[in-house]
Amino acid sequence: MSRQRLNPQTGTAFRLRQGELLTVWDPEGEQVADLFCFEDGNPSGVLSSGRSIDYNDTIFFSKGHFLYSFAGDVMLEIVEDSCGRHDFLVTPCSLQMFRMLAKDDRIEHPSCQHNLEVNLAEFGFDPTHLGTSFNIFMNVEVDNTGRVRVSVPRSKAGDRVVFKAHRDLVVGLTACSDEGTNNGRCKPIEYEIGPKA
Repeated sequence: MSRQRLNPQTGTAFRLRQGELLTVWDPEGEQVADLFCFEDGNPSGVLSSGRSIDYNDTIFFSKGHFLYSFAGDVMLEIVEDSCGRHDFLVTPCSLQMFRMLAKDDRIEHPSCQHNLEVNLAEFGFDPTHLGTSFNIFMNVEVDNTGRVRVSVPRSKAGDRVVFKAHRDLVVGLTACSDEGTNNGRCKPIEYEIGPKA
């Protein structure tokens, strides 16, 4: 596959075969991409933040770390990372979240939750199985009281992360829709599926 671009506040889904590489770029800098996946042919074999944090002994993922399914199977391995800060604590932004922030149940706003649900549904995914996404380039800081704060992404223009698939997957990917998470402006994300490593 040639390099593809996700316009701001959009998403996609695609198959990623065992051994293939997925590269995700931040072309302009300070832009988050939400990633969620499940095992192809097994929509209940979903990505698990909890298992991944537990089995890697960290909340800060980078090169050499693995992303696990709820069943404990390795799904993805981070094989390159030029940014070094990503998040695996918070769920995808949702319309409910935007309405809560605005204190207005009438507003409409694009969201990563909607973009993931719609695109993954084309592969038979049940949206009730959507959990915490791996938030590429997202900068969530945790203080010594446990309080979390979303800060400006540390990614610069051209930063990238490369994942290696350890099984056949369906991957959902977004260009995050939350202006606040992306330092005030939503921007594009680029990605490419490469040959088996």
